[in-house]
Amino acid sequence: MEVRATVPVRDADDLSLAYTPGVARVCTAIAEQPELVNDYTWKSNVVAVVTDGTAVLGLGDIGPEASLPVMEGKAILFKQFGGVDAVPIALACTEVDEIVETVVRLAPSFGGVNLEDISAPRCFEIERRLQDALDIPIFHDDQHGTAIVTTAALWNAAKVTSREVGDLRAVISGAGAAGIAIAKMLLAAGIGDVAVCDRRGVVYEGRDDLTDVKAEIAARTNKAGLKGSLAEALAGADVFIGVSGGTVPEDVVATMAEGCFIFAMANPDPEIHPEVAHRYAAVVATGRSDFPNQINNVLAFPGIFAGALQVRAGRITEGMKLAAAKALAAVVADELTPQKVIPSPFDERVAPAVTRAVAEAARAEGVARR
Repeated sequence: MEVRATVPVRDADDLSLAYTPGVARVCTAIAEQPELVNDYTWKSNVVAVVTDGTAVLGLGDIGPEASLPVMEGKAILFKQFGGVDAVPIALACTEVDEIVETVVRLAPSFGGVNLEDISAPRCFEIERRLQDALDIPIFHDDQHGTAIVTTAALWNAAKVTSREVGDLRAVISGAGAAGIAIAKMLLAAGIGDVAVCDRRGVVYEGRDDLTDVKAEIAARTNKAGLKGSLAEALAGADVFIGVSGGTVPEDVVATMAEGCFIFAMANPDPEIHPEVAHRYAAVVATGRSDFPNQINNVLAFPGIFAGALQVRAGRITEGMKLAAAKALAAVVADELTPQKVIPSPFDERVAPAVTRAVAEAARAEGVARR
């Protein structure tokens, strides 16, 4: 990674324009009209990629320094796929109040904040509080990026098998950031029923060990009233979505409904290996690049931020997320096969389609400022 200028500094005249004394005129203009910062600086096209290093990839709590390579990689993807500048920021604090206070103080330099690899359940409160405090988009990619791509793939899986999303019952293995966000988006997308499972089994209303976040999702899901283990929940299920790790035994997979969908997204080892999944499922997806149908967040976050920044949205709404999922699904709508229900990350149509959809949705929902 590097930072480079978009204009040359070749001589004294260029220097006086880029720095003193010319820069003072820009500072004065912004002081008089603060909104001009979006026109005269890079703020309107730069995102802070913020982590505390507590939930990095599958490595867990490895600390801020060790998380920095992942944040740098994220910044590269922002630029390559969305044309958005991004700055990796690894914080040496893990308390919710400290993280919120730190990001709020950094916010004047950025047009948006992408939260990354912050452990649950803290990540939910951090995102909510930052969005309440700031008028720029706050987006926890581990939650919403995963949910958007998963929803797009599920829509297309239903389409390619001539099914309706409203007729499907899904089971999500994992009640962390991704699992909760996926459940919420599937509800918004009209899923027939969804049950979320954690280490103790189905997250159901009235279970006595639920966090506030799990209690909220329990109240909105599990129409079937399931109370058993993941294995029991999967009996007759139409969709498996894995965001937890571990292994689902083949005899449990065999109890799922005929023509089911299996999205086993743990990396590097899917909860259900594709070789096993293909024996039972009509559509199989993973989080890996060496199998078809990779559920990859890079399909979502560059275009989402590009669209939000383009219209200077104050937040990323649920409608903007759904619009992103629909746009992503539509990219390959005329090319669908069971092995292609989601575009490749290198499909050049993806980011422009998502960008347009998000910008239009922001305007429609009244959060755009231009």
